[in-house]
Amino acid sequence: MEPAHIRSETQTRHRGSGLRKRAAAGAATIAGIAAIALLAGCASSNGSNSSNAAAGSTATSAASATASATASAAAVSSTAVLKTEQTSLGMVLANGQGMTVYWFAADHGTTSACSGACAAAWPPVIGLPKAAAGVTLTGTLGTITRSDGSKQATYNGHPLYTFKADSAPGQVNGNKVTGFGAAWYAITIGASSGASTTPTSSSTSTSSWS
Repeated sequence: MEPAHIRSETQTRHRGSGLRKRAAAGAATIAGIAAIALLAGCASSNGSNSSNAAAGSTATSAASATASATASAAAVSSTAVLKTEQTSLGMVLANGQGMTVYWFAADHGTTSACSGACAAAWPPVIGLPKAAAGVTLTGTLGTITRSDGSKQATYNGHPLYTFKADSAPGQVNGNKVTGFGAAWYAITIGASSGASTTPTSSSTSTSSWS
C-alpha cells in the first residue's frame, strides 16, 4: 500500500492531466465553431455579391430596354412640318425651317437608297409629315420605314431629304446635283404639284456631291 502522501501526489497529477485534456477539447470545440461561422459568413457574402451582380445586370438590361422603347416611340411620334418656300425655281416644298427638300432618283418604292455618308450629306426628313398652319399641300403625304426603324416623310411617294450645302431658306443648291449614284431634285409646287423631274431654272447646279 502506497503512503498517503504518494497517493495524494498521484491523484493531483491525474486531476491536472484531466483538466488539461478538457481545456484542450474545449479550445478545439471553440475553434471548430469559429471556423463554421467564418465559412457561413463567406457563403453569405458570396451569395449577397451574386445577388447584387444579378440585380445590377437586370437593372442595366431594363434600362437599355426602356431607352430603346423611348427612342422608338419618339421616332414614331415625331412630326415633320412641311411648307412652301419661294426660290429661283419657283415655289418649292420645304421643311418647317424653310429649307428646301429633295427627292432622290435612286429611291424605289418604300425603300430609301440613301444611308451612311449619303444620309450625312442629304439628311432624311424624319417624322410624320403634316402641312404647316395655313399651308395647303395638294400632294399625298406619307412615310416609309428606314433601316434604323425611323419614319421618313414622303411626298407623292418620294422619301424627302434636305441638303447640307443649303445654308438658308430658299436655297436650292442640291437641285440636279448628281451624288451617291443618282440625281437629286427639289420638289416644285405648282398647278401640277408633285416631285419635279424637270426643274425650270437654268441656274441649277450640275456638280457632283458624293
